[in-house]
Amino acid sequence: MSDASLDPTAAGQEAQFSDYFALLKPRVMTLVVFTALVGLLAAPDQVHPFVALCAILFIAVGGGASGALNMWWDADIDAVMRRTAKRPIPSGRVTGEEARGLGLALSGFSVMFLGLATNWVAAGLLAFTIFFYVVIYTMWLKRWTPQNIVIGGAAGAFPPMIGWAAATGGVSIESVLMFSLTFLWTPPHFWALALFMRKDYDNAGVPMLTVTHGRPSTRKHVFVYTIILAALALATGFTSAGGPLYLSVAIVLNAMFLKGAWDIWHRDEIMAETDNYAVEKGFFKLSLLYLFLHFGALLAEATIARLGILWGAL
Repeated sequence: MSDASLDPTAAGQEAQFSDYFALLKPRVMTLVVFTALVGLLAAPDQVHPFVALCAILFIAVGGGASGALNMWWDADIDAVMRRTAKRPIPSGRVTGEEARGLGLALSGFSVMFLGLATNWVAAGLLAFTIFFYVVIYTMWLKRWTPQNIVIGGAAGAFPPMIGWAAATGGVSIESVLMFSLTFLWTPPHFWALALFMRKDYDNAGVPMLTVTHGRPSTRKHVFVYTIILAALALATGFTSAGGPLYLSVAIVLNAMFLKGAWDIWHRDEIMAETDNYAVEKGFFKLSLLYLFLHFGALLAEATIARLGILWGAL
């Protein structure tokens, strides 16, 4: 069990508002907000702009609550990893108890008010997302299995489904495909990171695939998952949420992503170390754009469809 509930060893620094905000993982929250917004706007049912604003706000708060609880539990791991050592808890600016209290309070607040503002299907999905990320992924899978990212990726994939449910009160094939797009994107995205950050996971004792199965196996997994992801991404273009613009974007992006995954698969460690993992780092950077551009194309398709309806009504 994590000892993250203990006060940080570097305690004594006065916390600022920015430290508490950092607990909410604002960079991750950006992705949560954006994909949830796309799910809400791509849905066939329109909602009042104020209701839509409330829905996105409460989904964002729920995502932030998950981040705070994740940092509370994982403070011991964060303290020994270079990219997380400066987070509020391991750096001593915020205590584990404060992070836990903030996360629990925001979890209850976000679920309750999302239900009141929209419907209880959306609120239930948000509650399950928080539970899945904190309990299933953070407390169990992350420290237990190299499939942690594969299964745990579901937590980050729910926001577009929650946004869709906030608008429609239900789930559809379109929202499931948007969920699947993020779900299948997560493993190659994080495994690419793990390829050039393996020492961090070694030091922290996290059973990432690069640690348990080695880099050659990880490279193969990146390629296989990218093939499945590309097929799913293209299939989404043939649903009511897709269209010619989305398909054009998806074809270009997935061709680039497949090429990057192919290059990663056909490299060995001598090649990678010689150029300081340039191909892996390039693939990781591309993966950041990959998801935003796919959902941006879905948003554009939804906007075009709404403008068409508006034009026809004039």
